[in-house]
Amino acid sequence: MNSPFYHIPYYPAFDQMTPENAEPASRLMLDESRSAVDALEASATPTWEGLVKPLHDACHPLFDTWGLLSHMLSVMNSDAWRRVHETLQPDIVTFSLRVGQSRIFYDGFRALQAADKASPCLTPVQRRILGKTILGVEQAGVGLPPEQQARFNAIQMELARLSTTFRNNVLDATKAYSLTLSTPEDVAGLPPALLAVAAQAARQSLALQRSAAPLEGECPHEPPQSLDNGPWRITLDTAVYLPFMMHSRNRSARERLYRASATRASSGATDNTPLIEQSLALRRELAGLLGYATFADLSLSTKTAKTVAAVDGLISQLAEASHAPGQQEAAELLAFARSNGFEENTLQPWDIAFWAERQRENLYDYSDEELSRYFLFPRVLEGLFKLAERLFGITITQADGEAPVWHPDVSFFRVADADGTPRACFFIDPYSRPETKGGGAWMNDFRTRERLGDGTVKLPMALLVCNQSVPVGSEPPVMRFQEVNTLFHEFGHALQHMLTTVEEPDASGVNGIEWDAIEIASQFMENWCYDRATLKGLSRHAATGEVLPDALFDRLVAAKNHRAATAMLRQLFFAATDMDLYARYPRPGWPDADAVKRLNAAKYSPVPLLPEDRFLCSFSHIFGGGYAAGYYSYKWSEVLSADAFAAFEEAGLDDDQTVRATGRRFRDTLLALGGGTDPAEVFRLFRGRAPSIAPLLRHFGLSTGDRRVAPAIP
Repeated sequence: MNSPFYHIPYYPAFDQMTPENAEPASRLMLDESRSAVDALEASATPTWEGLVKPLHDACHPLFDTWGLLSHMLSVMNSDAWRRVHETLQPDIVTFSLRVGQSRIFYDGFRALQAADKASPCLTPVQRRILGKTILGVEQAGVGLPPEQQARFNAIQMELARLSTTFRNNVLDATKAYSLTLSTPEDVAGLPPALLAVAAQAARQSLALQRSAAPLEGECPHEPPQSLDNGPWRITLDTAVYLPFMMHSRNRSARERLYRASATRASSGATDNTPLIEQSLALRRELAGLLGYATFADLSLSTKTAKTVAAVDGLISQLAEASHAPGQQEAAELLAFARSNGFEENTLQPWDIAFWAERQRENLYDYSDEELSRYFLFPRVLEGLFKLAERLFGITITQADGEAPVWHPDVSFFRVADADGTPRACFFIDPYSRPETKGGGAWMNDFRTRERLGDGTVKLPMALLVCNQSVPVGSEPPVMRFQEVNTLFHEFGHALQHMLTTVEEPDASGVNGIEWDAIEIASQFMENWCYDRATLKGLSRHAATGEVLPDALFDRLVAAKNHRAATAMLRQLFFAATDMDLYARYPRPGWPDADAVKRLNAAKYSPVPLLPEDRFLCSFSHIFGGGYAAGYYSYKWSEVLSADAFAAFEEAGLDDDQTVRATGRRFRDTLLALGGGTDPAEVFRLFRGRAPSIAPLLRHFGLSTGDRRVAPAIP
């Protein structure tokens, strides 16, 4: 078959992928994988080469196809891609369950495990993969009686559908709302870059929809004569929404936009409210079928935390350190606003970001807009790559044109060791496309390091996707500092995938790493955004070419922990809500999921929620992604990442020799060992001890003084 989805070559033909050629190729791949699995059941022997490896080889070509189809849906979303995905998803789920519920394979895995215990025949990496595989098969329902297994399968099918629908609803609701502002007074305070983006969006929207009914908040203006005289179209896209809430002096517009964001995907055709309750109920039932008390217990059985009590303990420790400072931050912000003309006794939710930015500007004497002029995207990339070279001894070369891409904005890069030995490659898709790209940022691993049968090594490939501000016209591609931070974060994921030394694909790179340890490398990289040499090295002013001045860098570092307790409490609010929903809901006094959210908001958030707030309806992490009963993972990983960065601080960030030596040790442990070694052991290999919560609190400016802080993670 001549399709870019059929037996995908090392470099996928992204530029040829269409919904029309995806479905027939996927059908054929399904047929081939089914036949290969059937044949293996008839011939498998309980050895690594006789069962584990051939099963991987039988399934992986299909999963490659499905992975790229899902990737295209996330970056080039359309009705046609959705129809193909929705059509194929039930068959993919059915195939996965058929493999996971094969009693022949399960018995073979157990026999291999028993043989290895009697007379070791597996490597430590293979032994870990086998143990995870057996647990995965058991949690796929292999041991259930037929009636319960049928119900289990139906639940899995429905959860897959609900997850996809949830994400699509959030994307559609985000696209559906816009607020058009018409006069200079309406957009007072907005940075020029945001004005340009909003004016261009208005022009494009009006050109496409002149004959259609206007979107909510719009009026049918003629296209503007320039990007500076309006109208301006403000959307819920993060790259627009966040700077608008930070800078707009139009309080009424801020309120309208905030209310739209807070109620996103909670009504009409995109209402996720019933999907939330359905997902929660189905996951509870799923856990019960497998013998777990709650879905949280099921989820945590494959994570390093292991127990709900351990997660609760981490949240409690961090909340104890953050609560009083968070209350103080809220009081100080209100006092600042009132001293600058705010006349009410309470800041509303749509006031917080605006006044927090004014307070930060006042305290540290710089603006987010001023800072962004120093971060040109190409220069930031160059500086990021130089940091990777310094820490990990690699070189990164742009190689556009050497591999197909899915959008003109996408760039391609090659990674090599210092001696020129190829290590990996990756793609970066940097800019926001709210019409077709999902929100947020992520890294998809596609190719994984693997030793092939002929002795050659398949090299890793990573796909990095961000949603940073779009350059307009001839304007330079500047980045907000938070966008620089996000790029570093996602590149950390890519580094862990690309610099692995493990050659068993199920434990290579990011594969096989426990979910609550997967954010260590990414969060570690964020710390370098506050390193003087790194940040100055990647900065160049868009107009003057000037490097970030030391005085401005010092103010940026001083502002790092501005409202840090509030930020911490916000994440704890999300994590506690997630854990309550999956470990303790429902129970008397909690009539619905929204009530759980509100109780946790009252406990953790210094800012009361609006009565109509429906944040859960856009909480894709736990209802449309992989973080169900796992949102705590961000903080769990951050404890380890902060402690890992502390090793560099202790060695001396200004001592290039010790930084390079520590970086190589980080590469040889936390980046190289992937999912082949328990994360706790990997951390001990790097740090020489168990992790402590103290560096994280110190990095957030939440010092516990002389009180000894017990390690949060054993």
